Amino acid sequence: MPSHSSASNKKAKLSSSSKTTSSSTSGPNPSILRFEGHLHLRQRLLLATISGRTVRIDKIRQNEDEFPGLADYEVSFLRLLEKLTNGSHLEISYTGSSLLYKPGVITGGKITHDCPPSRAIGYFLEPLIAIAPFAKVAFHLTLNGITNDNVDICVDTLRTVTLPTLKKFLPSIETSNAPLDLKITKRGAPPLGGGQVIFQCPIIKSLKPGVLLTDPGLGVKRIRGIAYATRISPQMANRVVDSARSLLSRYIPDVYLYTDVYKGAESGKGPGYGVSLVAETTTGVLYSAEWIVGHLQNDYTFPTPEDLGIRAARVLLTEIRKGGCVDANSQWLAILLLALGPEDVGKVRVGTLTPFSIQLLRDLKQFLGVVFKIGEEPQEEGTVVLTCLGTGYVNVNKNVT
Repeated sequence: MPSHSSASNKKAKLSSSSKTTSSSTSGPNPSILRFEGHLHLRQRLLLATISGRTVRIDKIRQNEDEFPGLADYEVSFLRLLEKLTNGSHLEISYTGSSLLYKPGVITGGKITHDCPPSRAIGYFLEPLIAIAPFAKVAFHLTLNGITNDNVDICVDTLRTVTLPTLKKFLPSIETSNAPLDLKITKRGAPPLGGGQVIFQCPIIKSLKPGVLLTDPGLGVKRIRGIAYATRISPQMANRVVDSARSLLSRYIPDVYLYTDVYKGAESGKGPGYGVSLVAETTTGVLYSAEWIVGHLQNDYTFPTPEDLGIRAARVLLTEIRKGGCVDANSQWLAILLLALGPEDVGKVRVGTLTPFSIQLLRDLKQFLGVVFKIGEEPQEEGTVVLTCLGTGYVNVNKNVT
């Protein structure tokens, strides 16, 4: 769920700082958690759905004159949560600047949702990956919209990095009978979209106990990647691959990048191309980087494929240099799953904590009462180890067989 975009940073500067206050001191109902501001809205709705806590969020963009209140993609995400749950209660004020969300039972099942073109599919799918294992019925979710952009996490990174991170916390016995898969059936470049993905996830009773993600390995052993092109010449993807490989091969020889060109109905509604890179260490730690080009115009203002390939390769090398056992895009998921794990000690080593992860640590204390111990690791400079005792979260929605 990290936005990892310049657009979200600009929104953060325009809005007032997000403030949190417990309703036990400011409201008549102590069971309702109260927050202010639109920042971290998805994160708080996710934690409310998992914990079953009622949440009220006020002062949502109330100081913005042009577009006050909830945005269209935030309302769409709330409607998606209503589809995936049973018994949820949602109240939105007339101006859209405040909402009350009382979560219901996570039902899952076969759901189809159309995402607005203002945000990519990754905005909606990313938090649902953490909810899916605790549903009543296995997820079979179909999302339509933009598959790749530079604002939200791309579906390729979700498939190659986020899902393997989730799998490390799932019991292997329970995942053998149901798939954990993300299939990209159609590509959709901004601004028109037209893409489609299908997400499937098994259900579990509880997470794996005592997960320790502390060994980053001896170094990167291989780098893989995919360069794609939609409604544009396939040579664009080939040029991206050549430029990215020219830089990455100087770091490690085992580099394999392949192209994925979509034509016809599978190519969405607009032209675009991009690349997604993944580096794997000797212990299976994954680091990711991505970059795309959309909104193609005829004024030659967009970067060349060579520039895009070099830029993505440098972002990947920067992510590798940060170290840790999870990359910046998956920090939040590892932290959340450690807090939801059985009553055992879990550890994860991360590089630089992202602002999103820092806020998640604060919200976890309010929603679940979990406090992490943060300590620097002298052997690995620049990394910190997060340690916590799991809450013993059990999926009460799953049928007993």
